[in-house]
Amino acid sequence: MVDSLTVIISVDKLTKTFGARTLFADASLRVGARDRVALVGPNGAGKTTLLEIISGEQTADEGTVATAKDAVVGYLRQEAIEMAGRSLLAETMSVSSHVTSMEHRLSVLEEQIADVEAGDDQEALLAEYGRLRERFEHLGGYTLESEARRVLTGLGFKESDFARAVEEFSGGWLMRIALAKLLLRSPDILLLDEPTNHLDLESVTWIESFLRSYEGAILLVSHDRAFMEGLVDHVAEIDNRKVVVYTGTYAGYLKQRELARQQRVQQREAQLKEIAHMQAFVDRFRYKNTKAVAAQDRMKRIEKLKAELVEVPEERKHVKFAFPQPPRTGEEVVRLEGVRKAYADNVVYESLDLALYRGDKVALVGPNGAGKSTLLKLIAGALEPDAGEVRLGVHVERAYFAQHQLEALDLRGTVFQEVDRVAPGWTQAEVRRLLGAFLFTGDDVDKKVGVLSGGEKARLALAKMLVMPAPLLCLDEPTNHLDIASSDVLEQALQRYHGTIAFITHDRHLIRAIATKVVEVLPGGRVTVFDGDYDYYLFKRAQREAGEAGADGTAPKASVTGAAQQQGRRRRRSEVAPAPATAPRGSSPKTRDQKRVEAEARNRTYRASRETKVRHDRVEEELERAQRRHDELVQRLGDPGVYEDQEAFFAIMEEYNQLKARLPELEGHWLHLTEELERLEAESSG
Repeated sequence: MVDSLTVIISVDKLTKTFGARTLFADASLRVGARDRVALVGPNGAGKTTLLEIISGEQTADEGTVATAKDAVVGYLRQEAIEMAGRSLLAETMSVSSHVTSMEHRLSVLEEQIADVEAGDDQEALLAEYGRLRERFEHLGGYTLESEARRVLTGLGFKESDFARAVEEFSGGWLMRIALAKLLLRSPDILLLDEPTNHLDLESVTWIESFLRSYEGAILLVSHDRAFMEGLVDHVAEIDNRKVVVYTGTYAGYLKQRELARQQRVQQREAQLKEIAHMQAFVDRFRYKNTKAVAAQDRMKRIEKLKAELVEVPEERKHVKFAFPQPPRTGEEVVRLEGVRKAYADNVVYESLDLALYRGDKVALVGPNGAGKSTLLKLIAGALEPDAGEVRLGVHVERAYFAQHQLEALDLRGTVFQEVDRVAPGWTQAEVRRLLGAFLFTGDDVDKKVGVLSGGEKARLALAKMLVMPAPLLCLDEPTNHLDIASSDVLEQALQRYHGTIAFITHDRHLIRAIATKVVEVLPGGRVTVFDGDYDYYLFKRAQREAGEAGADGTAPKASVTGAAQQQGRRRRRSEVAPAPATAPRGSSPKTRDQKRVEAEARNRTYRASRETKVRHDRVEEELERAQRRHDELVQRLGDPGVYEDQEAFFAIMEEYNQLKARLPELEGHWLHLTEELERLEAESSG
């Protein structure tokens, strides 16, 4: 591995176009030797293309990609390369073929040394053996197989899988093999394109832990928010053909991005306000000789400001749709009673009892191979039990979503036709609104299903399921291939859904968002129901693993505190004497005492006016100072570079927030004093 301070990858002013479409222009990115960087952006922004350019699989139209000297780059694609002809273990270790070749050569040398008599030939063999063995040890030759086994086990493979031929594994498992080979190779930088897509929850947790302690750099594309949050320390966003790097976690990036957007909106509004103010001056005084020069000057400043107008990124479209609710069912939705299920000699369940109730949103969790998918299929009716009974409640119908359901889509029809077929009585506008909620807009609805990507097909299949949702939804990895925006649509739909859900997912964000109950499936058919959310389950599991579970099995209640605090604006009162009453017309002449009282009143008014003027000017000066500083901070926050220095960013934000709260107070105080001053001056002149 290279030195930790080294910049491993340097992307400089990269531009890439496809036909008339520009993916990114003048994109720059630096990845240090220990950085963990998430590459994010909407679908089609060019994330995979950028990874392919960095890996050398594509070329850029302009710009350069530089790699540190002798640095090794490893790239995991979204699609696995076909593998055949080796066992799982041998295929995984093939990435270190130079090391295994050394091991074979060492064995040959040992035999030759044993067969050759003492002399020059034996000494030459011994010298070669010594050099080769030292190199073999340096490259981890003696621990290579144990490390390969550790990685494969972490990714969900069993000991019995190690001798199986790789061609026996399905596409998702081939992706795991490709990932295992890459991790075993230990390149200086890992380029990972959706590494969690084909993993289960346990494997995602393992790989997150593995990558946290990885010695090299990591640049990854992922739609798994919890995975990114637990791993990355930088986020590089591709949006509107630009690359902006934010320092911190994924959650920190979301906050910084929104703050930056707000600042740019405010900065643009201030620019437009200044343009409008100067334009009003120009329109009024353009043709007056005394003001013509000033008007010309302002016209030039208007043109300059227009050229410098801050660009505000377009807000991502969030289409909401009121999904239909399922028919109401009885309290008990499905019951498994005495269920047995086996595959040949492998008994998965023996006498399983389980019940789900109306409104339950149940996450099935547990290690790979324990039987989660089998349980979901039994609940969904996709598998029949060998013994026992799966009994549905009153008015219960089931719908089952898994990746193979995508194959049931009619590839010859259009997106619109596919949904329209299962939405009898719906208007075209209603079908289009549903498709819009799943991010099919404009001409997208007329695309042939056969040309859709895996993620688009998954969105379409989910949209079909939610047109007329069944009271019991069974979902197997529903967010696989979905981007974050699509996952949000599904999450919101499932949160508002009143029926019962049983689901398997590796997406911890989705589990936390919708699960009200967790069913843990462990090897040997052991099923435990945790009547609480995912964090409650994690707490109870930690208790169990630490041997600290309470005798009554209850969990401590989390206390939530928090009070809404309101900040009132301070208003100062002007201490001004009331104006004297004036004598009505036709009244008798004023006495000396009356004149004295009126004179004293005028003097008090004058003094009050003078004091108010001093305070007014002081507040006005303070307000202008604060406004100038506010504008400076907004200008700085519009610079993407400020987000690279986290300490400086938070200092700027703290000052900005203080000024943001202070400005309305100053403006209110200034306005009050202005009105008071105008009143006093009117009284004084009267």
